[in-house]
Amino acid sequence: MDVVIRALAIYLVIVALFRITGKRTMAQVTTVDLVLLLIISEATQQALLGDDFSITTAALAIITLVFLDRVADLLKFRSRKVNRLIEGAPIVLVERGQPMRERLRKEHISVEDILAAARAQQGLLRLDQIDYAILESSGGISIIPVTPARDGSADTTTPPGA
Repeated sequence: MDVVIRALAIYLVIVALFRITGKRTMAQVTTVDLVLLLIISEATQQALLGDDFSITTAALAIITLVFLDRVADLLKFRSRKVNRLIEGAPIVLVERGQPMRERLRKEHISVEDILAAARAQQGLLRLDQIDYAILESSGGISIIPVTPARDGSADTTTPPGA
């Protein structure tokens, strides 16, 4: 039973830690992030197993962690509040071509990060070509380009079908 309690405690600490550190942590894993994850896993192993390195104890810890993850998934699926608590909510970073500077600063995202996502996803080069840029709960940035009707380039004088 000690292993189950240890696994629960470690699971909660790690989920809280990654939730606090922000969405971008898991969206773009750098070499430094990978090294940090490896070190965390080694430190976590000691906390999970204690002095008992038997296969049974390791299996029980793994089963407990997978079970906790599935319970968290079920709770997120059934409750919007739990989902927002664990996953967070999407955040608008650019609105109608204007960067939301305070939100960018809070999420540690630069305008260059948004432009890189815009180039990769939509082939856009400038902020004024972006209607919305949204930081998703998963950590990715979604880019919604300006539509022709909004940028004024649509020809409204020619009737449809003419």
